[in-house]
Amino acid sequence: MRVIEVAFANQELKTAYLELEKGKFEEKQLFNSINRAVEDLRKNPFCGIKVPKKLWPKEYIIKYRITNLWKYNLPNYWRLTYSVYGDEIKIVSMILEWFNHKDYERRFNY
Repeated sequence: MRVIEVAFANQELKTAYLELEKGKFEEKQLFNSINRAVEDLRKNPFCGIKVPKKLWPKEYIIKYRITNLWKYNLPNYWRLTYSVYGDEIKIVSMILEWFNHKDYERRFNY
C-alpha cells in the first residue's frame, strides 16, 4: 500500500499557511478551507482538476520543475494549485500556491 502525503513547496508557503490560523475571520476561514483540501488530498491526490499543460505558468515549470499541475477549488472563489509526484511506495501532493480568483486568473493569463 502506498503512503500518501501532502507537503508545501517551500517553508515560506507553510509559514504563510500557519499564519492564516492566527489572522482575522476571513483568514481563519481560508486556513480551514486549505485544511479541508489537505485532508482531501491525503485521501485522493487526484481529487482536483487537472490543468492542461499549455496553461501551466512558466514560473511553476522553472521553479518547481513540475510534470503535472492540478487545481483545487476552495470556497469563496479561492484556488489552490498543486503537483503530484511519487513512486510505488509514496505519493506526495505538493501545494504550490493558493490565491483568490482574480490573482488566479492573472497567474494563468485568463
